[in-house]
Amino acid sequence: MQKTVAVYVVTSVMREKLKEPFGMLIKGAPSETIKTFARMVEKEQPIKIVSVGDMVSKNLHKQHIVPQLSITDSKTMRKKIKAASFADKEVIKVKNPAGTITKEAILAIQSALNSDRQVHIVVNGEEDLLTLAAVLYAPENTFVVYGQPAEGIVVVKVTSQKKAETEEILKKMEASNAE
Repeated sequence: MQKTVAVYVVTSVMREKLKEPFGMLIKGAPSETIKTFARMVEKEQPIKIVSVGDMVSKNLHKQHIVPQLSITDSKTMRKKIKAASFADKEVIKVKNPAGTITKEAILAIQSALNSDRQVHIVVNGEEDLLTLAAVLYAPENTFVVYGQPAEGIVVVKVTSQKKAETEEILKKMEASNAE
């Protein structure tokens, strides 16, 4: 059995900083935020769309906006919910404990983003910080979208500047068991 290797572990200082939206916050109820997001997709034609989080992933699929990569953990607001399942997506299961980014999760994200397959990464643990890995490894002009609790959704347009910001955040996170 392979040991879960945490490459990044969030610090208390970074935890507070990461509560702030990392991209453009679209406020409102899911029906409103998804319509706004659909207009952005139509206008900007992103190369790929990545959704991080159960509710945002389910809401996008419900509106026929199919992310190339969806990352879920069967929780919303830290409460267990019915697991998401999306037709025609390859399912990859990874371990990623709360407050970490594991090597296993990074490799799964890289593999998914480097392919043309529709992929659903199911996380045993917590998917929140995997937004950072998605931004870091996605091609430029990808939209990474995640939920902002009780506010709406956040859309991160992947650019060289966003990748550099992500690298700075990751440098500040404590590496643990890094190989």
